[in-house]
Amino acid sequence: MHISDFDFHLPPELIARYPLPTRSQSRLLRVFPQQTHLEHYAFQQLPDLLKAGDLLVLNDTRVLKARLFGHKTSGGQVELLIERIQDSNRALAHIKASKAPKVGSEVILAQDYRLRVLGRQDRLYELELVGAVNFFELLEQLGEIPLPPYMDRAADASDIERYQTVYAEHLGSVAAPTAGLHFDKALMDRLHESGVNIAYVTLHVGAGTFLPVQVEDITTHQLHEELADISAATVAMIKEAKARGGRVIAVGTTSVRSLESAAIGGELKPFCGDTRLFIYPGFRFQVIDGMITNFHLPKSSLLMLVAALTSLETMKQAYQTAIDLGYRFYSYGDAMLII
Repeated sequence: MHISDFDFHLPPELIARYPLPTRSQSRLLRVFPQQTHLEHYAFQQLPDLLKAGDLLVLNDTRVLKARLFGHKTSGGQVELLIERIQDSNRALAHIKASKAPKVGSEVILAQDYRLRVLGRQDRLYELELVGAVNFFELLEQLGEIPLPPYMDRAADASDIERYQTVYAEHLGSVAAPTAGLHFDKALMDRLHESGVNIAYVTLHVGAGTFLPVQVEDITTHQLHEELADISAATVAMIKEAKARGGRVIAVGTTSVRSLESAAIGGELKPFCGDTRLFIYPGFRFQVIDGMITNFHLPKSSLLMLVAALTSLETMKQAYQTAIDLGYRFYSYGDAMLII
């Protein structure tokens, strides 16, 4: 398959730059794989589209205040995006500056915090926090929520809450698992009352999630590495759901990749480690029976994952219909349900 198969034109006004007042107020497009039939709902109607015994699997990662600003000792301005915290005083980061900082140089932050450049790992810089012992505390004090570049605005106070899922627990992402942003406590209570069960995985989303695939033949693309954790308890809940005839529905592409990574050897097992699983049309799903997902960027690996579940033609029709009907796109946008 070619990269042009996954391109489309999105009118800029359909990019959701701000969230709706209520999380579950968003729209939900139901897509039937390999079919042209589409249905339109409010996300609040999700319990009516599931059945007792179904299992939703949610990603409970929590977004870091991962964006920092500072300057080099020479005075040049620097913007940093922490990609992964390695230990209390070391991290990998993207750095934006007029000139790339040299190994051994330092970046000066507010309150005289200093970061020393230790080296590079591909696109990332390895940084050491000098004179302090905890990167998590540093980000909490000085960091900003790292909104995606297509929002074209600085994060404000409301994003601290709204760019997190209501069930976020394990700190480590630089982007939200956005399909989960539609869930609020009232909706989760209704799902529980209707007999739908909920399990959790953790995948810490990296900044690479926003990068378009840049090779012509998509099968040669190398996906960025992300840390995933699927517990024995979640594996047990999935096997129990399938044994009683329930469907396993992943909430978000990150949950899909976590679950399918845990089954890559042929049997679903607990998994904790890095995954670079790239899902595109032709992939054989072993765990999920469906997914909930937002509308994604053109030429992105996330769009290719959706096409793997729906078929390329069904995905294209669904996206064009969403554009024609004014659905809101990307992180703060509307959602699709595919079963």
